[in-house]
Amino acid sequence: MPRSNARGAPVMIFIALLVFSQATEARAVTGEEVAWKLIVSGVNSSSLEERVEAVRVLGLVVENRKAADLAEHALVDPNPEVRTAAATALGQMRSSLSIPKLKQALTDKEIPVVLAAARALHEMKDKDGFEIYYEILTGERKGSESFIAQQTAILHDPKKLAEMGFEQGIGYIPYAGMGWDALRTVLKNDSSPIKAAATTMLTHDPDPDSAKALVNATRDNNWMVRVAALEAISKRGDRKLRAEIEASMYDTKREVRFTAAAAVLHLATTPETSRAGQM
Repeated sequence: MPRSNARGAPVMIFIALLVFSQATEARAVTGEEVAWKLIVSGVNSSSLEERVEAVRVLGLVVENRKAADLAEHALVDPNPEVRTAAATALGQMRSSLSIPKLKQALTDKEIPVVLAAARALHEMKDKDGFEIYYEILTGERKGSESFIAQQTAILHDPKKLAEMGFEQGIGYIPYAGMGWDALRTVLKNDSSPIKAAATTMLTHDPDPDSAKALVNATRDNNWMVRVAALEAISKRGDRKLRAEIEASMYDTKREVRFTAAAAVLHLATTPETSRAGQM
């Protein structure tokens, strides 16, 4: 009897494995598996629209290495729209491990990609993100080498800058209740939205050069840039800048005067120890 059992053991094991294998194959596919299959399929799609959408939503999948890997792979997609979506997604998911690749994206020939990478780095408190906004605001660069490639002369084209401010969703909108179409018409061919946006992005840059750039921006020809600069200075909490902005309380534009007054009041009660990088 024992010998019979011994001979039958391999057969029983084989049958058990076969049953287990069939049961595994027959099990229901989980929602997570379906979701990943859908996303991966979209990221690798030949359709530009599908790739953009699939990469864009990766920003919702936070703290997930697989999602970050997919977005990093999309940073080298042949299409700039996909690369822009990838940089944006990495910023949204705060993927600090992706910072080196985002810095490489700062040399992209397409400005929307550069801006998206800069925004992502800014969101993760990386100082290189500030460089782009400083250059947009001042037209100059802090160091000997620009992060922006030579092909991006678009930075000095007001019409193109204005278009990017709208299309990339980083424009500075002064009136929340104003219709989007109306605002596009009013600000057509105007670089002020993206300059104002760049100004606000320098709020927490601890570099003294950025503080000087913000003070200079309070005297910009466009009132939106002046308002944005005053807001940024107020949020920096640097009391030493208060004297620099008091003259703005006599600006010809009411919005600027009010903003300057509020900034002066705020800085007057701000502790001496406050620093831009600690806000």
